[in-house]
Amino acid sequence: MNQAPDDTLAANLQRILDGPPEQAAATLRAAAEGGVAQAQLVYGQWLLDGHGVARDPAQAVQWFEHAARKNDPMSLNMLGQCHAHGWGVPANPLLAAYWFRLAALGGLDWGMYNYATALTLGQGVTQDRAAALDWFRRAAAAGHAKSSNMIGSFYEDGWVVEQDEETALAHYLEAARGGDFRGQFNTARLFIARGQVGDALPWLARIPETATPAFLRKAAAWLQSWIDATSRNGPAPTPEAIATIQRLILHYAQHPGTPAPGAGVPAPRIHAPVSNQSS
Repeated sequence: MNQAPDDTLAANLQRILDGPPEQAAATLRAAAEGGVAQAQLVYGQWLLDGHGVARDPAQAVQWFEHAARKNDPMSLNMLGQCHAHGWGVPANPLLAAYWFRLAALGGLDWGMYNYATALTLGQGVTQDRAAALDWFRRAAAAGHAKSSNMIGSFYEDGWVVEQDEETALAHYLEAARGGDFRGQFNTARLFIARGQVGDALPWLARIPETATPAFLRKAAAWLQSWIDATSRNGPAPTPEAIATIQRLILHYAQHPGTPAPGAGVPAPRIHAPVSNQSS
């Protein structure tokens, strides 16, 4: 398997993942021990999640390190995640930023997003929002929806750019169309602020498809506070719009949400390796 072309390797590994989890985990481990970087990455993720194998974050870190030695960008990113969240190693924002930066330089959109987030917040690196915005823009250009949402926040708040609500909304819409629940909520929030409740409703309806339980609770609280404020201060939206939003609040409360796999951890699908680019 280690000698197969990238596309063939990706297809073979995906077939393994689609099988029974315990059997797939055993096969993945064998491929990982054989030096297949993508198998090392996915087996490490399964060890983190306890999927098909007993959960073992410390061993997961070791497999990510094996794949990272081959300059696998997602493995570099996952090492950053482990050091950021204390998965299998002590939490260390300095090391997290180091690995995120390498993943970003390797051309990985998630690495760009996570490194940009570290730069925005000054986590493990000196805060540099101008550099962060540049990395968010690179990731967004690669189709990374969450990065588009962050660019919208920069424009809405006026961080290192002129405050511009129209540009913010354009980026939130891009994120929303890309499936980012925060982008969907921010799009709806700006539409509501403009009195365009009808334009907000479709985006509010889509949020539970991918949002975490914690975010759904926050979104429901914001919508309820908006209803309370409009009932006191006006102008009030139509009774139909209020009824729809109240139904959405109830739906948010009852929806289980999507458990967060950790910031910047994509779905475990196999693909041909990303080329190691520098910038």
